[in-house]
Amino acid sequence: MDDREIELFIKDFLKEIREDNAAIFAGAGLSASAGFVNWRELLRPIADELRLDVDKESDLVAVAQYHCNENAGNRHRLNQAIIDQLSVGVAPTENHRILARLPISTYWTTNYDQLIESALKAAGKIPDVKYTTEQLATTRARRDAIVYKMHGDVEHPHDAVLIKDDYEKYHVKRGAFINALAGDLVSKTFLFIGFSFTDPNLEYVLSRVRVTFRENQRRHYCIFKKRIKQDGESDAEFENAQIKQRLAIEDLKRFNIKTLLIDDYAQITDVLARIERQYRQRTIFISGSAEEYGAWTKSATEEFLRDLSRALVQQGYRVATGVGLGVGDAVITGAIEEVYRARTGHIEDSLVMRPFPRANPDETVRQRLWEDYRQDLISAAGICLVVLGNKRVDGQIVSAGGVRREYEIARQHGLNVVPLGATGYMANEIWSEMSSTFETHYPNAKADLREQFSRLGDAVEKPAELISRTLEFIGLISKE
Repeated sequence: MDDREIELFIKDFLKEIREDNAAIFAGAGLSASAGFVNWRELLRPIADELRLDVDKESDLVAVAQYHCNENAGNRHRLNQAIIDQLSVGVAPTENHRILARLPISTYWTTNYDQLIESALKAAGKIPDVKYTTEQLATTRARRDAIVYKMHGDVEHPHDAVLIKDDYEKYHVKRGAFINALAGDLVSKTFLFIGFSFTDPNLEYVLSRVRVTFRENQRRHYCIFKKRIKQDGESDAEFENAQIKQRLAIEDLKRFNIKTLLIDDYAQITDVLARIERQYRQRTIFISGSAEEYGAWTKSATEEFLRDLSRALVQQGYRVATGVGLGVGDAVITGAIEEVYRARTGHIEDSLVMRPFPRANPDETVRQRLWEDYRQDLISAAGICLVVLGNKRVDGQIVSAGGVRREYEIARQHGLNVVPLGATGYMANEIWSEMSSTFETHYPNAKADLREQFSRLGDAVEKPAELISRTLEFIGLISKE
């Protein structure tokens, strides 16, 4: 795997994700690791019946067509094979889950299974699934993503694209899918995963786009596993396979599709995880609460929080807050002020406000609800910034246990924790703990990162002095 090419791809694809211009095209390879059989294995009993060795067949669609021909056009066994093999209760893979958590709103697939839509639902999203031309004309309310299943769905195998007849009639029966895909290929940047580019419908659409836009085609990406020598394969056969892969990669350049070669399929998960991690890194969850402000005045602290929030938004970060007592209002104010000052985006692009639900009188139920709420809010961020953290209990000021819990959840989800120890209370406790176990939190950190972390706990005369230290530290961890 070429690390530089992967880094350039991640940088480009992240930009497209943030601008809602990213799309996924999923082939059978994406579902294979979930435990589903591939198309060859699905057709093995069909081929046996035809007295064909499926391992020696390259045109599997033709094998399916031969079966129908032998049975007077009846495709019941093919339909049943899809139901039997693809309806089993298989959970989405980690790749499905990562993609579903990312703000990608367009999915195309030739797969019949329901793993993509299941992963989206598990991520709390509403998928609008399209597997018939009639569905293209309807819109599901408040949808988060569209899933185009251009070859049909496992629950409707009689309408699935399976045999040569289906492919030959595709432009007539499913022509609207071709038009929709052509539009997305023009306006969005695709990542093809688990796809072999042997589908004639996709090749037809890509050719139309290429002829229309010529040298102005949009850049797309695909991931291929680098061809390695198979057991029992001769040197000549291996060399031929390598040449075919190289030529296929070159041919994809006609459609402005750049190929990323990996050594192992597990690296796909690594690449997707890096995309998610870097995407989340732009969201900073600010944890904190305050009944009192220690040596600082309330007005000076609120000014500090407003200016800090404003500076974070100014640098392109999105601020997330649970609107903690004595902290949340100032954070919200600073972010909104910057959004209105800059006039370059929407409030929701720069600020996530999630006030905690407090109305339930049952303490047990309320705490359970708060736990789920915290998990949901914090897991979407990449950095957890901790400030202050105190509350009043029986007339006494104590460190806030809720802030401690948010720190624990942040670590659980792999966030970079940035405790502003100089603000005191729970933030100082966490800063002290992390200082003594710094390598655990920031392994292989350079000396300047450790030095900047130490400065987060140094006392300041004015709260505003802490802003530059905080921004410098966040800038350093963003480069790590």
